[in-house]
Amino acid sequence: MDRLREMEVLVAVVDQGSFTSASDKLGLSTAAVSRAINSLEERVGAQLLARTTRTVRATDAGTTYVEACRKVLDAITDVEANLAIDHRNPVGTLTLSAPVLFGQRFVAPLVNAFALRYPEVRVNAVYVDRTTRLLEEGVDIAIRIGHLGDSSIFAVPLGFVRRRTYAAPAYLAAHGEPMHPRDLIDHSCVSCTGVSLPLEWVFNDSGVRLPVRLRPRMIVDLVPAAVSAAVDCVGLTQLLSYQAAPEVRDGSLQPVLTAFEPEPTPVNLLHVERRGASGKVRAFVEFVTEALRNNAHLQDVDATGVRSSP
Repeated sequence: MDRLREMEVLVAVVDQGSFTSASDKLGLSTAAVSRAINSLEERVGAQLLARTTRTVRATDAGTTYVEACRKVLDAITDVEANLAIDHRNPVGTLTLSAPVLFGQRFVAPLVNAFALRYPEVRVNAVYVDRTTRLLEEGVDIAIRIGHLGDSSIFAVPLGFVRRRTYAAPAYLAAHGEPMHPRDLIDHSCVSCTGVSLPLEWVFNDSGVRLPVRLRPRMIVDLVPAAVSAAVDCVGLTQLLSYQAAPEVRDGSLQPVLTAFEPEPTPVNLLHVERRGASGKVRAFVEFVTEALRNNAHLQDVDATGVRSSP
């Protein structure tokens, strides 16, 4: 971690009053926050923070250093904001991340259009099915599917997706349709580890969380493999709504147990919290937000225009 980021970490710890709160705010692990503080204290040769089991506060030396850090960080932010004051013509390298399948289907086309519209911006797009830590990994923007903690104050809501159970019509014709999640014990199931726990699927029964233990016929770690297995009548599978949308449209899969769907999962665009965000970040956020919010896969209707179950 470079010196400027270590300064940001120190300021966040002092402002938040704890390593844990600072890690949540910055999108860093608690261990990374601790390493940053230790590195700073070793560099300046003084204890900057006084720690107890309950509180963290700046020492006298730390108070002086924190104020200097604020001035440095504010000055850099102001310079960057002035350099990129016209976000209609942004420059620099934009690093973004998104889940693999969601990124391929919905984000990549927008990234391509953005790159063509703003030729002075170099784009580093990372599509991975894990949670990226923005500050720690140098990511400017992340599309995240899932509930957020304190970092949600830095998020731009885009919509939501639903966790649904799917089966091929031919499978249902041969084995019958489950009427209640507990009926799954009598069915073949295909679990995708990237979507749910392999041995437990979660449902909602009249507002009450309902976990159901399974004996899966197959466990896979890729969504396309789960979709393929379900289409080929290996068993039912549980996926996020957008992941099976093409198969639902062409009739090769259909949702079941819709009355027991869990609460919808939010989709957000996250960006690093800094005063005077750079032109490239502002431009990308403005460029993609409306398009993604209007995407039928992120609304209360599915891709065929049918309103989802409440």
